[in-house]
Amino acid sequence: MADVRQIPGFFIGHATLEEAGTGCTAIVCPEGAVGAVDVRGGAPATRETDLLRPEETVDRVNAVVLSGGSAFGLTAASGAAEELERRGIGFDMGVCKVPIVSSACVFDLTVGSAFVRPGLAEGAAAVADALDADPETPLPIGNVGAGTGCSVGKFLGPERSMKSGLGTAVVEAGPLLVGAIAAVNAVGDVIAPDGGVIAGARSDPAATAPLPLDAALGAMASAAADLTPRANTTISCVITNAKLTKPQALRVAQMGADAYAQTIVPTHTSMDGDTIFCLASGQVPAEQDLVGLLAVRALSAAIVEACAKAKGAYGLPGAAS
Repeated sequence: MADVRQIPGFFIGHATLEEAGTGCTAIVCPEGAVGAVDVRGGAPATRETDLLRPEETVDRVNAVVLSGGSAFGLTAASGAAEELERRGIGFDMGVCKVPIVSSACVFDLTVGSAFVRPGLAEGAAAVADALDADPETPLPIGNVGAGTGCSVGKFLGPERSMKSGLGTAVVEAGPLLVGAIAAVNAVGDVIAPDGGVIAGARSDPAATAPLPLDAALGAMASAAADLTPRANTTISCVITNAKLTKPQALRVAQMGADAYAQTIVPTHTSMDGDTIFCLASGQVPAEQDLVGLLAVRALSAAIVEACAKAKGAYGLPGAAS
């Protein structure tokens, strides 16, 4: 299995506003999934994360929306909820069904247009793409959905950053499947398992390749970078067919943060809003720490793919172009 669309019970789709440099991605579980979230960054833009706490009574989530547009992009989750309601998906309240939709956003307003953001129409379109797409068709990655306007390596200033995007990966252990979807908009560099920089800060705005990590960090230490506060975030969702409780799903999300530490330097900074959701559909009994280990592997690979498959756009070079 190579694609997240093939994990049973989950449907993933995009809405992309290419010219505006933004978009959103919907991860839909029509039958509901046990959900949790881990927020480590200093500047998150999120919706419906309180209900994912283990002590809260809502224990099933119908969708997670990853979106561009900063806090404005949270509107896309409302559009997703409306489309789910039209399709009869949600928590049955007797008088109507209420879809449970959580969301997190990246700040991509410095590329494309700062005044065009994913809204109701885009949230609905992402859900429709998720539910109506052929599950055998691989999910597009790179400059699509929530990854459309993403960039990385901004700690030497945004003009020396590189294009990033959205990546996915799936890891298997027998019948247990763990996938990850990540929109990577970090202030830090993204590094490969061998330690090389895939995408990150450049020596100057004309350069097309990233600086070696030590050189970039040295430059950061010796010069004050022109950073935009709260303008960076890596947001992701781990999906699995494991049977987990809410506290166990939270532990998986927390373990997944190790993937950020392994692939993004620096990470979890005061200028990032790093957020990891975990959705478990409950078909396969599994030990939570094994699920967490596989989540780290899947999420690490998804973050690397987000940069490796990103093409240059909006004046920024990409590793895939």
